[in-house]
This record gives sequence, structure tokens and C-alpha cells, in this order.
Amino acid sequence: MINGKKIGVVLPAYNAAKTLKPTLDEIPYDIVDEVILTDDCSQDDTAEVAAQLGIKHIIRHEKNRGYGGNQKTCYKKALELGCDIVVMLHPDYQYTPKLIHSMCYTIANGVYPVVIASRILGKGARKGGMPLYKYIANRFLTFFQNLLMNQKLSEYHTGYRAFAREVIEKLNLEADSDDFVFDNQMIAQIFYAGYEIAEITCPTKYFKEASSINFKRSVKYGLGVVFTSINYLLAKTRIRIHRIFKTDTKNSVI
Repeated sequence: MINGKKIGVVLPAYNAAKTLKPTLDEIPYDIVDEVILTDDCSQDDTAEVAAQLGIKHIIRHEKNRGYGGNQKTCYKKALELGCDIVVMLHPDYQYTPKLIHSMCYTIANGVYPVVIASRILGKGARKGGMPLYKYIANRFLTFFQNLLMNQKLSEYHTGYRAFAREVIEKLNLEADSDDFVFDNQMIAQIFYAGYEIAEITCPTKYFKEASSINFKRSVKYGLGVVFTSINYLLAKTRIRIHRIFKTDTKNSVI
């Protein structure tokens, strides 16, 4: 805990058996109270390895729900366990868990309700091996979103984030996609709800075992980002409010 705030780390996992141990080894257990792993119907022994490594809360999907669907399960469990701060960390060891301290202290001290770890603030993305086409797409999509959403994030596409409980409770996450664009929709919802987001620079690693989507899925994700930005602008101008921006708590993850 920090300042009496219970901290949970959620690991949305898919085929993460080989990278789970180094990820867990770097989690700062001096402040982290709960670790939750959701195995999205992996083709390897992710769940078994997680149990061997001592993870107490393991949820297994009988059918693959997708990246977004996996996160929805994670957040629901974290809230059920009473977590006040929830850190979403990929178990593929692409991001270092050593930043959890900084991210959680920022939230626990009431400075910001959301913190994301940016690969773009420094030179971590290309230095860590991000493919050039992904880097260029990241920069273009981020510029486009900042323009339409009137924000100044360095990137919208990192998979390393920390949230105050109230933020997760506020958002209509069940209305979001179960695919990769879930992450982007969630950031749009956060801004639409009036919350601010802090960024911390983060090194990253691209290697064989690290999860990554192929070119075709990347294009689909990019189109989803564009539509999310347009829908945000339409909602802000009250022209049309897309379902993800409606705060009907019947659709929350709680």
C-alpha cells in the first residue's frame, strides 16, 4: 500500500509462459498488494506457470476473448478485490515493472488519477527495437489524435498504465471493443470524463517472445484509432455521442 491505497497489478496474458517469470521478478512487492493474471485461452502453459510462480489470482478464459476482453476481466477482478490503484502491465516483459513505484506514488499522492508509461518521451522506442513502420504510425496517429482531441500526449498506444479506482468505475468499459483498440478507446473515455493523464518515460524491449500484432492487425488498429478520435470529437461537440462515451453504469465492469 501507499498512503492506505491498496495496489493491484493486472496481467492480461496470452502465451506468456516464457516471459512471465522475469516480469514477476521485477514487480515491487513492497507496495503491490495483489497480482491478478487472466489467461486468455493461451496455447501454451501460461496458467500453469503462473500458479507455479505463486500468483494467487488466476482467471482462465475458456474461449479467447481478445486483448480488450481480457482487460475487462482483469479490471473487474481488481475492483472486486478492493484495489484503489490498478496497474495494467503486459506479462511479455516488454515494459519494466520497475516503474510501478513512480506510477503509483503519483496517483496515491493525488497528483494525477492516471499515469501511462510512454515509449516516445525519450528514445526508448527505436532504441528498444520498435520497427520503423510502427514508430512512424505511432507518431502519425498520436499527432492526429492530439489534434482532434485537443490533448498533448506523447503517445496513445502504450500498454503500460496505472489508474485510480474511481477512473475505472467511471468508464463504460463494457461498451469498448474486445480487440486491441480497447486501449485507445479507454484513453478517449478518460479525457472525455474530464480526467488528466500523466506520462512517464519508459524503456521498451522488442524481442521474439514479446507480444506484437502483425501488419494486417496494425492497419485494423490504426483505423480503429481514427474512428475513436472522430467519435470523440463528435461527442465533445454534441453532434453524436457514441456508446463508449455514455456513462450508463449498467455497462460498467463492476
